Amino acid sequence: MDFQLSIGALLMTLLSHMTSALEVPLDPKVLEGLPQPPTITLQSPKDYIFDPRENIVIHCEAKGKPHPSFSWTRNGTHFDVEKDSKVLMKPGSGTLVIDISGEKAEAYEGTYQCTAHNDHGTAVSNNIVIRQSRSPLWSKERIEAITVQLGISLVLQCRPPAGLPPPVIFWMDNNFQKLPLDKRVSQALNGDLYFSNVLAEDTRNDYICYARFPHTQTIQQKQPISVTVQEIDTMNETVAALYNVTTFSANPAREQGPGFLTPLGATSTKMVLRGETLQLECIAEGLPTPDMSWQKDGGELPTSRVSFLNYKKTLKISDVGEADAGDYTCTATNRLGTADHVIKVTVKAAPFWISAPRNLILAPNETGILTCRVSGDPKPEIRWFVNGILLENAPEDHTRKVDDDTVILSNVQSGSSAVYQCNASNEFGYLIANAFVNVLAEPPRVLTPPNQVYRVITNSPSLLDCATFGSPIPTITWFKDGKISIKSGDPYVIHENGTLEINVAQSQNSGKYTCIATNNLGIKENHVFLEVKEPTRILKQPEYKVVQRGMSAVFECKVKHDPSLVPTMTWLKNNGELPDDERFEVDTDSLVIKDVMDEDEGTYTCIMNTSLDQDSASAMLTVVEATPTPAIVYEKPDPATDLELTDQTERSVQLTWIPGDEHNSPTQKFLIQYEDLLHQPSVWVNMTEVPGTSTTAHLNLSPFIYYSFRVLAKNQVGYSQPSQASRQYRTNPAAPDDNPSDVHGEGTEPGNLVISWRSLTGFQSNGPGLEYKVLWRQKDVDQEWSSTTVANVTQVVVTGTPIFVPYEIKVQSLNDYGSGPEAEVIIGYSGEDLPTSAPDDVLVLVHNSTLAEVHWEPVSAHSIRGKLKGYKVYYRRERGLHKTEEEADQESQDQVLTFSGNSTEGSLPGLQPYSLYNLFIRVLNSKGEGPPSPDKQFETPEGVPGPPSFLNVLNPSLDSLTLEWGPPLNNNGRLIGYTLKYQPVNNTVEMGPVKMMEFPVNETTVTLDNLNSSVLYKFDLSAKTIKGAGANTTREASTVMETTHTGPTIEAGKGPTEPTTPVTQSPPVHKAPSVGPVFGTFNTSVSEEGAVISWEYFGPHKNVYVEYTVENSKEDWKKESVNGSHSHVLKGLKPGTSYKVRVVARDPAGPTLHSTKEEVVTVPAVPSRHVDIATQGWFIGLMCAIALLILVLLIVCFIKRNKGGKYPVKEKEEAHQDPEIQPMKEDDGTFGEYSDTEDHKPLKGSRTPSNGTVRRDESDDSLVDYGEGGDGQFNEDGSFIGQYSGKKEKDTHEGNESSEAPSPVNAMNSFV
Repeated sequence: MDFQLSIGALLMTLLSHMTSALEVPLDPKVLEGLPQPPTITLQSPKDYIFDPRENIVIHCEAKGKPHPSFSWTRNGTHFDVEKDSKVLMKPGSGTLVIDISGEKAEAYEGTYQCTAHNDHGTAVSNNIVIRQSRSPLWSKERIEAITVQLGISLVLQCRPPAGLPPPVIFWMDNNFQKLPLDKRVSQALNGDLYFSNVLAEDTRNDYICYARFPHTQTIQQKQPISVTVQEIDTMNETVAALYNVTTFSANPAREQGPGFLTPLGATSTKMVLRGETLQLECIAEGLPTPDMSWQKDGGELPTSRVSFLNYKKTLKISDVGEADAGDYTCTATNRLGTADHVIKVTVKAAPFWISAPRNLILAPNETGILTCRVSGDPKPEIRWFVNGILLENAPEDHTRKVDDDTVILSNVQSGSSAVYQCNASNEFGYLIANAFVNVLAEPPRVLTPPNQVYRVITNSPSLLDCATFGSPIPTITWFKDGKISIKSGDPYVIHENGTLEINVAQSQNSGKYTCIATNNLGIKENHVFLEVKEPTRILKQPEYKVVQRGMSAVFECKVKHDPSLVPTMTWLKNNGELPDDERFEVDTDSLVIKDVMDEDEGTYTCIMNTSLDQDSASAMLTVVEATPTPAIVYEKPDPATDLELTDQTERSVQLTWIPGDEHNSPTQKFLIQYEDLLHQPSVWVNMTEVPGTSTTAHLNLSPFIYYSFRVLAKNQVGYSQPSQASRQYRTNPAAPDDNPSDVHGEGTEPGNLVISWRSLTGFQSNGPGLEYKVLWRQKDVDQEWSSTTVANVTQVVVTGTPIFVPYEIKVQSLNDYGSGPEAEVIIGYSGEDLPTSAPDDVLVLVHNSTLAEVHWEPVSAHSIRGKLKGYKVYYRRERGLHKTEEEADQESQDQVLTFSGNSTEGSLPGLQPYSLYNLFIRVLNSKGEGPPSPDKQFETPEGVPGPPSFLNVLNPSLDSLTLEWGPPLNNNGRLIGYTLKYQPVNNTVEMGPVKMMEFPVNETTVTLDNLNSSVLYKFDLSAKTIKGAGANTTREASTVMETTHTGPTIEAGKGPTEPTTPVTQSPPVHKAPSVGPVFGTFNTSVSEEGAVISWEYFGPHKNVYVEYTVENSKEDWKKESVNGSHSHVLKGLKPGTSYKVRVVARDPAGPTLHSTKEEVVTVPAVPSRHVDIATQGWFIGLMCAIALLILVLLIVCFIKRNKGGKYPVKEKEEAHQDPEIQPMKEDDGTFGEYSDTEDHKPLKGSRTPSNGTVRRDESDDSLVDYGEGGDGQFNEDGSFIGQYSGKKEKDTHEGNESSEAPSPVNAMNSFV
C-alpha cells in the first residue's frame, strides 16, 4: 500500500506539471479539429425561486468538440422537453424557457438537472431546485388591547406568514410612518417589537407590523395593536376593581435591574454554517434601560468581520469560520446591576473545495490522477461518477482505480476519454465538479507567430514567447543564432510555458532565437528575433534662464537615440501645450522664445519620444527687469552627462562622458566611482581618477560584477554632484583570482586543529558558488594532504591530531567556474596540553639578606606539549630563624615570579632577612602549568632591624621626661641593643647638639634628667643587630613651661578656683610613620565651655572620633568627629552628670578599631545664669505683702458682717462699694466675681428664721460655702475658725437679696 501511495504521489507531481502545460492552448484556433469532452460553462443557481408572473428560465450552457447535445431530468426522472408545448430549449444550448402564463406554476416546481453529451463524454450540472415565490395573507386574528404598567417591559409580537423567500418586517403607524427605534425600543430579528421599559408616550392604538415579500413586491399588514401605559394609581384602581385588592406600591415607576426578554434562561445555543453570517441577539428589560456589551469567552472578537447592530443588541460576524465557535456572553447593565446570558455557538460546514478536480489531457499510455479534495463538518461523503453514472454502476475498467478522493488512470488508451464527476455531500449541502480526461495523440504545434520581432531598450527585461501544444507535452529547447544552446540560468530564464526571459537585455543579446518543441510524435520549431536598442538620452538639458523683458530665451535640448528609431520632440509649458504664438519657435534641438514677456515665465519641458521609450528634461524661465552685469561667481562644476560605455571586454571597458559647466573655475580632475548592484547595491566605491582635461577613462573590471559607473568633477571650489549612473554593465563569471587571507592554524583543545581564514568578499568571488578547499598534513611526516570543501564558513576544525605538532595548511578558493591560484602553505600547530615534567636541579644562591638567585635545568621540549611561555617560581617564607619565631608563619603567602621564554635562572628580590624560605618551579605553556619541582628550602642571613614599634613620651616636667618604646616588628636577626639620639630644637627649627645613649636589648624605658624647661626636643631611637642599626623612630616633645596654667577649675558646690597643677603645652609634633600603638597620652579636664579632651595620635587613619556616654547608663555612645586635631571640647553636657569618654580611630578599609582607655569626667553642677523672676526674693516679698493685705481686708469684712447676726453679703457690698475687693466679672470687666455664674438664679440669702436659729444649710453666702469643710465658725473677736466648706446649696424659693462672699483664693488671683 505504501508503494502504491508513493507511486501515486510521484504521478500526481508529474501530472500536475503536464496538466498546467496542456491548459495553455485552449483557444479556438488550436481546438479546431481537436476532440474535446463537454464542459459546463453556465448553469442556474442551485436554489431558484421564480416569480409566477414571469417565465421560468433554467440556464445550461456547455462547450465541446463535437458540440454537445443536452437533456434534462426532473425529480430524478427524464424530463421530455418536446412533449410539453410550454417548455422550449434554446437552439445550440440546454437552456430551458418555461412559459407559465395561464398555467399553474406549481406544476413546474421540482429538482432539475442538465446533461451535456458528445462522443467523448457526458457532463452534468448541479441539482437545481425550482420553487415559486409566495406571499400568503395574514391569518385573521383578534388582537386584544394591551394595558401595561409604567416602567415594565413589553413585547409586541408580529408573527408574519411564512413566505418564500421570508418577508422583510418593519413597524409603522396609521400614517405609514416608521416607528422610531432606539436603545429602549427595538425590533428583534424575528420582527417582534421589544420595549425594555414602557413610558407614558408609548400609549397609542396604531402599532402595525408590515411584511414585505421581495419577489412579488407585495406588502401585508397585521391588525393594529393598541397599547395603553398606565401609572400606578390608575392601575391600582383598575386592579382593585377586578380583584378587590387595596394595597399597592406607592412608587409610580419603580426601577429594576436588568433581565433578558430574549433569549430566555441563562444559556442558549446557536448553530451557523461556515462562510455564512452569524447574528446573535440579546434584548434586555430594566429601568433605567440597560446598556449591552458582548465578549467571547477565551478569545477576542474578530475586529475586521464583526459589527454591532440594533444599539449593540445584535452581534454580527460575517464570513464565519471554525475559529468563531465558542461561548459568547452578552451583558446587560444599568445602575442597579448586571445580567449575563451565554450563547453557545457551534460552526458546521457544508462541503467546500480544498482542490477541485482539473481537466486532464493525456497522451496514450500515460498515467493521470484526478483528485477531489473537500472538507466540511460533518465530513462530506465523496462519490465518483463517470459520464453521469455512479462509478460502481459503470462498466468495469481495469486501468481505473478509486481511492477515496482520488482516481488513478493508468496507461490510458485512445478512445478512453470521459467526463468524471465528483459529488461531495453532507447534511448541509453538496458539491458537484466535472473534470474531463481527454486522451490525445498530437504532434507539437507552435502557437507563437513565426519570425516575430521583439524590440527592447538596453537594460530592460525581454520576454520571447514560444507557446506550444502537443500530446505528450512537448519539450522546449532554445537556441541563439541557430547554434548556441540556451540553458536556464543567469542571464536567461526558461519558464514552464516555454517563454524565454532575459533579465537585463544588452546589445550582445540581439539576434535570432529559435525555439524547438519536441515530443514522441514529432518536432516543430519557430524563429523569433530580438533587437536591443540604445536608450533615448537627452545629452544637453535645457538650463534655468533668467531673461530680461523684451529679450530672447533659448532652451537647448540635444538628444541621442538609437538610429533605427524615429524620435519625436515635443515641448511643453507648465505641463501643457505651448501657446499658439509666433514668438515661440521650435527647432530640432531647441526652443526659442522671442520678445519675452512676463506671462512667459514658467517651466518648459522637452520630451523626446520613440516607439520604445522616452526621455524628458525641464528648466524654468524667469523674466526680470534689466539689471547690471553681475560679478563673476565661482561655483562647483555641474555634473558630467551622457556617460557611455565602449570597447567592452571581459575585464575592461571604456567610459566616456560630457563635462558639465565649470562655473568659471577649471576642472582639476574627474573621480570615477562604481556600484556593484549584485553584491553591494547603493554603495559607491572610488575606482580611479583622471585629469580634468580628459573625458575618457579605461576601467579594469572584475568578473561577476553588475557595474554601474558615475563621475564627479572637481575644481578649486569642490566636487560636483555625482552624475547620473551609467547603464549597467555585467561582467561574466570566472574562477577566483585570490585565495582567502589571514589563514591560521591553531588548536583550541588537545587533539584538535582549528583552521581559520578571512573569507573573500562578494567582489572577490568572481562568480557564484564560492567555496573553500581546506588542505592540511602533519609537517615533516610522509603523508598525503587531507582536505575538505566548505562554503559560507570561515573555519574548519580537524580532530584526532597529536598534541602540539606542526601542520602544513592551505586554503584555496573555488567557485562554479574553477579554482583560484595555488594556495600558499602556512604552518599551524595542533592543540596544546598541560606540560608533563618539572624542572630539575634547582639551586638557590643567597646573595644577601634580601636577595637570592635561583637556577634550574630546563624541561625537555617534548614534555612541554605546547608553546613554551616560561617558568613560574613559587616561593614562600616559612618562618623566621630567631628562636622567638620558630613557629610557621601562618600569614605568609606564596609569591610568584614568571621568567618568560627558555630561562634557566632568575633573581628573587625583596626577601625578608633571617628567614627560612621554601621554593618550587613549574614550567608554563599556553594551556597552563606543569607539575612542580621538588621543594627547595633556603635561609636568608641577618639584616638590620626595622624601627622600634613605638616611642612614647611620658611624665614631662620642668627638666625631665620619660621615654618608653617597643621592640621592632621585624627584628631581621638577633637584637643586641638600642641607640637613642636626642637634641633640642629652637624656634628657628635649628637643631642643637646631639646626645647619644646606648641601651641593652632588655631595656625599653629611660628617664632623661637635667633637661631645659620649656624646650622642644627631638628623639631618634633605633634598634641594632650584628648587621648594624636599623631605621629610626622619631618623636618630638617638650618639657613643661614654668608660667603656663590652665583656666579655672570648677568643683561641685564651689565657685571657680585657680588651678594648682601646671599643664604641658606642646608645640606641633612632626611624627614619623607609626609602627607602635596608635594612641599615646590621653588626658581629660573640665572648663567653663565643657569637658576638655586631649590625646596623642600616631596612626594613619582619617576617621577619628571622640565618643562619650552617661556613666552607668545603657545609652549608645555619642560621637563627634575630630579628624586632624589633638584636642576637643565637649559642649552641652548636663551639669552634675558623670560621663565616660574615649577617643577611637576607625579604619575605612576594614573593621579595625583603635581606641584609648575610657576616662570618667564629671561636669560640675553650677548655678545657672538665667534669671527666673519667680525665684527672685523681691518678687516673693511683694507677693506676700499683697496676700497679707488682702487677708486683713477679708477678716475686717467678715467681722463687720457678723456683728448682731448674719446679714446678706449683698447688703454689705452695697453699703461699702470698695472697688479693690469686688471681684471682676468675666463678661464686662467689672467687679462681680461672685455673682451667679451657673444659671443666673438668685442665690439664697442668709436670713434669720422666725424661731431665732440660724440654719447651717441656708448660709450659702458665707465663707462656709467656699471652704474645705462644712463646720467653719467665727469667734467673737471675728477670727475665723474651722475649715472652708465646698457646699453651695441653693433654694429657688428664696430671694436674690444676697450674693456669694468672695473667695480669698480668687481675690488673691485677682490682685496678682
